[in-house]
Amino acid sequence: YWSYAEADAGGDGGNSTAVARGRLQGNQLRDVQKIFTQLPKVASRQHCGSRLVFARDARLFVTLGDRFSRKDDAQDLSNHIGKIVRIEPDGRVPPDNPFAATPGAKPEIWSLGHRNVQGAALHPQSGELWIAEHGPQGGDEINISRSGQNYGWPNVSYGCNYGDSYPGTDNTSCRIGGTGGAHAPTYVEPLTYWVPTSQAPSGLAFCTGTLLSEWQGNLFMGALAGTGVWRLTLGGNTITAREKLDFSELATRIRDIRQGPDGALYALTDGSGGRIVRIAR
Repeated sequence: YWSYAEADAGGDGGNSTAVARGRLQGNQLRDVQKIFTQLPKVASRQHCGSRLVFARDARLFVTLGDRFSRKDDAQDLSNHIGKIVRIEPDGRVPPDNPFAATPGAKPEIWSLGHRNVQGAALHPQSGELWIAEHGPQGGDEINISRSGQNYGWPNVSYGCNYGDSYPGTDNTSCRIGGTGGAHAPTYVEPLTYWVPTSQAPSGLAFCTGTLLSEWQGNLFMGALAGTGVWRLTLGGNTITAREKLDFSELATRIRDIRQGPDGALYALTDGSGGRIVRIAR
């Protein structure tokens, strides 16, 4: 399974994220089939998402960005923009999706009010989908994506809109949705957020192996800004501490992070000289 950008057949410059599956036979893909397309298509190269995560019940989560110019659509159930969708492995709609029976809603929608989710991973104990999403100026978030929940974008954010004066130490002067900035009770409050400077979250991974036993149970987040990896200590569903692991010597962005079968963490760097960096003792 993989996601890719699909252009509008009409040739008007519109595009969106699509998902395909195929069977790997040797070094070739066979029986390739498109199983999902984000609608509508938009003339944009920004905020596409997209992460694919299989749940324990074999349903597939797909994260979809707000395409930047269509941010208000993240609150509209009639489209896939700024949403996380949940589909069967063949693209069908699970009957227990939260909006499957809602008139006018896209039945694939699982959660809404997202800006640009570029990190997603299943919690090793609960099996819930944890996500990392970009804020504007500040306001990057870690959330748990749950059925039917609304995460507030673009109505609220701990970040500030582009064009506003650069925020102070806590962004209170220009937070979206008022100086209070709190998402609750209308929207889901993030587990943690970054202000005033965006980290531009990339991949997420839980450390479950014994090779890095002192980090077992921690959540790791790559950063496209700041050339680092964030280590988040958890207490249940609460983030109790954050530490930035500095990889500035790489002088590049961190695009993704995964745990390998050997228990080490592997970070993927960005750009034409991209590398895979092994993090171990």
